[in-house]
Amino acid sequence: MKHAQLVVTVARETPNADAVGVPVTSDKAVPAELGLSRAQLSAAGFDGKIGQALVVPSSGKTVLIAVGVGAGNSATAHDLRNAAAALARAASKHGSLSTTLAGCGKDDRAEVAQAVTEGLMLATHRYGALKSDKSFASNLKSATLVVDAKSLGAVANGSRRGSVIGEAVCMARDFANMPPAHLTAKMFADRAQQIASETGLRVDVYDKDRLLAMGCGGIIGVNRGSVNPPRMVKLSYRPGKAALKGKSSGKAKGKKSSLPHLIMVGKGVMYDSGGISLKPSDPSHAQMKADMSGAAAVLSAMSTLKALGCKNQVTAYLMCTDNLPSGSAMAMGDVLTMRNKKTVEIHNTDAEGRLILADGLSLAAEQEPDAIVDIATLTGACARALGPKMSGVMGNNAKFVEQVLESSANVDEQAWELPLERSYRRMLDSYIADMKNVGGPDAGAITAALFLDEFTGGYPWAHIDIAGPMWADSDAGWLQRGATAYGTRLLVNLAENFRRR
Repeated sequence: MKHAQLVVTVARETPNADAVGVPVTSDKAVPAELGLSRAQLSAAGFDGKIGQALVVPSSGKTVLIAVGVGAGNSATAHDLRNAAAALARAASKHGSLSTTLAGCGKDDRAEVAQAVTEGLMLATHRYGALKSDKSFASNLKSATLVVDAKSLGAVANGSRRGSVIGEAVCMARDFANMPPAHLTAKMFADRAQQIASETGLRVDVYDKDRLLAMGCGGIIGVNRGSVNPPRMVKLSYRPGKAALKGKSSGKAKGKKSSLPHLIMVGKGVMYDSGGISLKPSDPSHAQMKADMSGAAAVLSAMSTLKALGCKNQVTAYLMCTDNLPSGSAMAMGDVLTMRNKKTVEIHNTDAEGRLILADGLSLAAEQEPDAIVDIATLTGACARALGPKMSGVMGNNAKFVEQVLESSANVDEQAWELPLERSYRRMLDSYIADMKNVGGPDAGAITAALFLDEFTGGYPWAHIDIAGPMWADSDAGWLQRGATAYGTRLLVNLAENFRRR
C-alpha cells in the first residue's frame, strides 16, 4: 500500500504540466516568463524569501507559480525542502507540476534533489482515510524536476532517494494518525510483517505467551489493562551477500561481526490513557493515538535500508501495547520484573513507555551491538523544556550521541542534547525494589533517560525523546498538521552513516 500520493520524476525538458514552479530569488532579476516586475510581486506580498509561493494570474492553460529561493544562490538543501513544500501547497489545485527548483542553491545537486523531492511529497501528504469529503486533499499527483544534461544523473539519484524516504515518512505519519481501534498492536505487527517481506527485512513477531516466557515483565505489566494483547516485532537488516545467506543480525557470543551493528528500539504504545494514573480529557490526551510514533519511525526507517543500499547491519525492536485502566491494570505500588531481572516499583502508571523500552533495550544489549538508539514520545518534561520543534537527546556515550546529533542536523530534524546527570539517579531509588519508574517532579526527561540506561548493558546508547515534535498543530514547511513522523529521516541517516567507535 502506497502512503505518498505524489510521484516525482526527472526530465531534461519541461513537460506539459498544469502548473510550473518558477524559482525567484529575493535580490536578482525576476524571470521574464512570469511577466511581472519586482514591484508587482512585492505588492502581492511576495519577496522571494524561502517559504513563499505565489500563483500568478494567467489566461493560459498552464499556471505559473513563483517560488521563493532566497538571496542569490545561497539556499541550502534544507531551505529548498521548505521551498518545495510551499510550491506543492500553492499547486494543490492542479494535477501536475514541473519546476527547475532542483537546480537552485549552493549544495550538491543530488542532495538538493533529494530535499526538493521530500518537500514536494511531504507537503502533499494528508491522512484522509476516514474523511468522506476529500476536498481537503491536494489534487497534485505528479511532479517533474527539470534539469540540464550535466546534472541529470545526480538529480535522478537524489530524487530516487527522496522518493524512498518520502514514502517512509508518509507511512509513519499514517500509522501515527490512525485511531486506536484502527491500529492495535496485533494490526501493527501484521502490517510490519508485510512491510518486511516487501523491503528485504527479516521479521519475527513475539506474542504475549512468548513475551511472558522471555520474562519481559515491562511490556506485560503495561498491557495488563488492555483487552488487546501486546506484540514485539523484531526486524533485521543485513546488506549484500550477508542478507542473501539468510544470516541473522546477531552474532555469536564473543565474536565481532565485520559489519557495524546498530540496534533501534521504538516505543509503540498504540494508545496511552495513562492507565490507572488517568490522563485528563484535553487535546493532548486525544493525541495519544500517536504515542506509538517511535515504533512507527523505526519501522518506516527500516523499510528504506535495502532500497538505499545501507552498508551497516541494523536490528530493530518495536515494543507495542496499549496502556489502559481496568480491573486488571497495573497499579501504583506494583513491582514488575524486567527482562534483565531488575525489579521496578510503579509510582506512576502513566510512565509506561520506559517500562516497555526497558525490555527492548535489555534484548538489544544481549546481542552485544556496537550501539543502541531508542526513540520515544517519552516525557512531557522534554516537550515543556524544548517545545514542539526539537527532540531531547541523552546518552551514555559522547561519541555516539554526537553521531545522533550529526544525523539530526543532516536532515533538519532539530535536536538538543540534555545532560545525563548521574547524581539524579538517586531520585529513582525504591526501598522495596531495585528502582522506581519515576523520579519525582523535577528533571523528568533526565530521570527517564537514567531509568533507560539501567537496561543498556553499558553499550553505547542514545535516547531520543520526541514528545514535543511528534505532533504539529498546523502546516509549516515540510511538516503537515497532525503526526509529523519526526525521527524517521533522522534514523535513516543514522543507519546509513553509523560508525563503529
